Amino acid sequence: MDTLYWHDYETWGINPAEDMPSQFAGVRTDNDFNIVGEPLNILCRPALDVIPHAEACLVTGMTPQQVDQQGVSERDFFAAIHAELAQPNTCSVGYNSLRFDDEVTRYGLYRNFYDPYGREWQNGNTRWDIIDMLRLCYAVRPEGINWPQRDDGVVSFRLEQLTEANGLSHEAAHDALSDVYATIAVAKLIKDTHPQLFDHVFSLRQKQKAQEALALGSGKPVLHISSRFGSEFCCGSLVLPIAQHPKNKNEIICVDLRYSPKPLFDLDAQQIADLLFTRVADLPAGIDRIPLKSIHINRCPIVLTPKLVDDKVAARLSLDWPSCEAHRKQLLAFSGLAKKLQAVVTANAFDNSDRDAEALLYDGFIPNRDKPLMQKIPTADAATLAGSVFPFEDARLPDLLFRYRARNFPDSLTADEREEWLHFCRDKCLSSESGSLDDMSRLDKELENIDSLLISKPESSDVLNDLADFLKQKKKLLAGG
Repeated sequence: MDTLYWHDYETWGINPAEDMPSQFAGVRTDNDFNIVGEPLNILCRPALDVIPHAEACLVTGMTPQQVDQQGVSERDFFAAIHAELAQPNTCSVGYNSLRFDDEVTRYGLYRNFYDPYGREWQNGNTRWDIIDMLRLCYAVRPEGINWPQRDDGVVSFRLEQLTEANGLSHEAAHDALSDVYATIAVAKLIKDTHPQLFDHVFSLRQKQKAQEALALGSGKPVLHISSRFGSEFCCGSLVLPIAQHPKNKNEIICVDLRYSPKPLFDLDAQQIADLLFTRVADLPAGIDRIPLKSIHINRCPIVLTPKLVDDKVAARLSLDWPSCEAHRKQLLAFSGLAKKLQAVVTANAFDNSDRDAEALLYDGFIPNRDKPLMQKIPTADAATLAGSVFPFEDARLPDLLFRYRARNFPDSLTADEREEWLHFCRDKCLSSESGSLDDMSRLDKELENIDSLLISKPESSDVLNDLADFLKQKKKLLAGG
């Protein structure tokens, strides 16, 4: 049976590559939102190298002491999660999950020796995210839904504000399980209000459907919805697919037809690449914007027929059809544009040589030779891990294995290994982000942050004082005092 697995994480920070999860909740339903089986609600104990951020604790109300007491090891945490997400014919879905929760899952599976991607596509599995469906509804079919606004008058897509505005149950915002039930309720609201739109967006989780919708090479524009376009344009624009990324077949390079394509004609590939991530205010005179936008067909993109952009929708999106059409014709007439844009997206390679192994998930796929060795690790006990040799080909995996043992089986470490682990934790927690001895350590910086928050948020003093105690104890342990 096809099922949807609605899920949500709470974490100790906002960077999925570095900040560990504190809570996971998941609920399985059929395609009509009927609950199947028991929900999963699980906490993950913070390891010695984890620095919980105060803002994260304030959002959830959870302290590391509570999670440490009630939680499980990260090994058991991700074993339970993987068992749910990897069930055949499962579509894993969340709210803003592609940009955040799926990244937490990928990095967590990677650290714990599971295939970080397999559960997304093997055995009939897919993944989905409903937040851009909400943005699409607001842009082209706003009727039937109450849209909350921020203080500045801009629409808010915050889950707790959407549920409140539409009278949907959401008992404890930022509790993972409560957020899951709220996400299901919002999805049901969209399906009940705009069933055809819901079904189309749901189909785009299949990358072949997204590829067909983009129709690369046809010379036709598509309506694309993305937060990158900004709330002033209802997160939407017309784009023209130009070329496939030369190294990532799932990435399609597009041009935003809202803006003049002249910079793409006048500048060389390196110049365009250098300006691509420059703030609009800092662009050279005469250049309003570099109008490039990549669309990933394996990330459930919202791409639809431009026929949806009638006069009313064009006004909502601040789109001028004649200008967009003129820009489209200019792009199609420019010889060699596809090759030029392919050169742009590969012009500035990142040097990962000094990055930590745990942050290098996207530094390449695990070699096939290592996969049978990896599969042994999640079920191996402490003695087996300590007494076995794993001749990995991938240079990232020995570091991952050592830290996996240290976090999950600290008693299995030898005296030398314990000292190595402590050295790693000291370096991570008691050094500065810049690496300079003159700058404040990460841990001390967080303690300073807590002091500031105690002044600005005295009502949260219990959580903040508990966190400060936790960090001070960690500092004392790592300093050897």
